[in-house]
Amino acid sequence: MQNKSFRIVFIGDISGRYGRRFLGKVLPHIRIKFSPDLVIANGENAAGGLGITRKTAYEIFESGVDVITGGNHIWDKRESVELIKDEVRIVRPLNYPPNVPGKGYYIFKSQDNVEVMIINLQGRVFMEPVVNNPFLAIDEFLSDVKQKIIFVDFHAEATAEKQAMGFYLDGRVSVILGTHTHVQTADIRVLDKGTAYQTDVGMTGSLNSVIGMEYEPVIRKFLTGINQKFEVAQENIILDMVIVDVDRSTGKALNARSMRIFESSYYEQLS
Repeated sequence: MQNKSFRIVFIGDISGRYGRRFLGKVLPHIRIKFSPDLVIANGENAAGGLGITRKTAYEIFESGVDVITGGNHIWDKRESVELIKDEVRIVRPLNYPPNVPGKGYYIFKSQDNVEVMIINLQGRVFMEPVVNNPFLAIDEFLSDVKQKIIFVDFHAEATAEKQAMGFYLDGRVSVILGTHTHVQTADIRVLDKGTAYQTDVGMTGSLNSVIGMEYEPVIRKFLTGINQKFEVAQENIILDMVIVDVDRSTGKALNARSMRIFESSYYEQLS
């Protein structure tokens, strides 16, 4: 008898090599403990804390991630343009101009033939103005979507914009999770009409950092206004993630929970 629910694990923004290494170490244990049908990770900061390269992308896929979502930093490495053009499992924001390489969505098909529509969307508040209105863009896109299970990574800065999008899409998508700020929020829940929501999932990287980077240069920049060289932080590595169970027949979220896994105690947490 087929399981009624479809389980999605989403992993917060992977920050640099220390985040990638911990992902590779811990994801096999996550797969064993939680048996997800689909693993998605935001990878826009996977290469040196900004951008993604072919090498880092395939390191993430080899770790056990099925689909990589992006955001405004997905273009920060020159080679990413060709990579995103070639690799359909890397999803850039849907609401970029139509001439931008790649696609803003990917249809994942599980081993038991369940299709999941995965969408990346980018906010506009405090972000690059080049992107189209995300509310209008998702409206137009969803009008043609046939899949029952729909996942949205909303890559945005402003809490208000993320919350508004959550309520706007409630009942129209299965899951909408926020990324970009790298700070895990405490508001994960299933909204009234059946959509799993969290303002920001968090990150995979150093907890002793400013959004994944060594904090001393960031403080110096705030004190002086002078640009500094930022380095990916490597102490106290964590992995922030969300686990959502979705009803296969209706596409409604059944439950949702967030989890923070520490490198120092991951074996105990996942045993």
